[in-house]
Amino acid sequence: MNLGAPEIILILVALVLLFGAKKLPDLARGVGRSLRIFKAETSKMNDDDDERPTVVQAQAQPQAQPAPPQQIPAPAPALSVEEQARQLEEQAARLRASAQADKRV
Repeated sequence: MNLGAPEIILILVALVLLFGAKKLPDLARGVGRSLRIFKAETSKMNDDDDERPTVVQAQAQPQAQPAPPQQIPAPAPALSVEEQARQLEEQAARLRASAQADKRV
């Protein structure tokens, strides 16, 4: 899909008519922020894929008596993005409530 100069000019004129000249810088700024956030998140996803856990194989050592099994706590499951967002919203709600209670006192 090739866009020439006339098509780009037509798109810009349509944007100015739809959003108005005053709103375009704010719109462009918002799009830029969104793209930066998107880029950061995709790079984090790629970094997470690269950091695969390595499996360490223990060498077999002869033992006279078997060692008692050790109780290793299971690691806490990683929270999903939605769960993290929900927890942050709950914290924000608690902070707002305490701030409002402080204003009343």
